[in-house]
Amino acid sequence: MTAALELVHTQAIDAGPAESIEATDLGIDAHTDIEVLCLCALLWASTDAAHRAVAALDPTDFQQPIHRELYTVIADLIRSGVPHDPTMVAADLERTGKFAGHYGRQRSRHLANITTRGADHIALDHYTRAVISQAYRRSFRAAAESLAQAAEQLPEDQLFEHMVALGRQQRAATQRLHNIRGVDQ
Repeated sequence: MTAALELVHTQAIDAGPAESIEATDLGIDAHTDIEVLCLCALLWASTDAAHRAVAALDPTDFQQPIHRELYTVIADLIRSGVPHDPTMVAADLERTGKFAGHYGRQRSRHLANITTRGADHIALDHYTRAVISQAYRRSFRAAAESLAQAAEQLPEDQLFEHMVALGRQQRAATQRLHNIRGVDQ
């Protein structure tokens, strides 16, 4: 009986980290997915909710360039007081020549995919915070990469100031995240 329990226990330990399911195992890029959900919800959100999201988000919060581009168009429509639904986004892209050619067809398909993603517009505030949270985490990776590169390439007398500048950027990013989440969170 003891040998059987030891065998089960050993197998459970061996199955630990190697057996964990990663988002890439499922063919899902969680970072891109939340961006798509946020953009979809933004397209269908009320004007008040859309203004709140645009006030909180920055184009650089979106990892994917196409998401940054579409967010910028949607945000500009919202700030201008123009309806920000998929039809008006498509009209703006067409008006500016961004639906022309091969890349235009890709933009059109991507807008259609975002439009039909099925995100709950009522959850826009949650999607907004999730996008900002992911951008916050990416900023730490970028800061670490910058610091590692600086350690290899900058003169010694510039290393500390570079690290301090990165620290200030991350402090500002942390404060922004806390402000968006609210004091109680």
